[in-house]
Amino acid sequence: MAIEIEAKMRLNDRAAMIARLGSLAAQPAARFREVNTFYDNHDGELKTSDQGLRIRVEQHDDGAKRTYLTHKGPRAHGKLKSRAETEAVVDNADHAAALLAALGYHPVISFEKRRERFVLDGCRVELDTLPYLGDFIEIEGPDEPAVLAVRDKLGLSDVPIIKASYIAMLQDHLRKEGNDTQVIRFPDDEPLRVSA
Repeated sequence: MAIEIEAKMRLNDRAAMIARLGSLAAQPAARFREVNTFYDNHDGELKTSDQGLRIRVEQHDDGAKRTYLTHKGPRAHGKLKSRAETEAVVDNADHAAALLAALGYHPVISFEKRRERFVLDGCRVELDTLPYLGDFIEIEGPDEPAVLAVRDKLGLSDVPIIKASYIAMLQDHLRKEGNDTQVIRFPDDEPLRVSA
């Protein structure tokens, strides 16, 4: 089990951030679209206990497809978002979903995301775009000092850190709009097949 330690911030100028990453010799690592489907039981026990259970399917620009089954534990207190994370690579999203259904978990919400990944000073820098919400940057690293150092290096020390998850932000947005959809897609994209 790993500990996920990250800082997430709103990104106002994606092109400028890509240029800054280039000037700092950050290494481009991947570009992909993903579908994240979160699961819970009928009583909502995972949400109530601040846990997450998801299947993520990534479709990379180079044609590779990767599927992950992930459990996230409750968030720890601190300046950054930190939580225990257990993740397994699976070869078939449909089989993983069937396993979760057999255990009493059903899909609660599914959303697409576009992600561009860089590596800088031992941290992953993720540039994310989500339907309805726009652009964000996540910096994930081995510890808080490393994450905060990369944040400073990228000129983001004055940008507020967002502790809310994307799923919570999307659900809040949909609730305010009176939208009860459970599948959130980019309107201009072909659907990304979740099954293998």
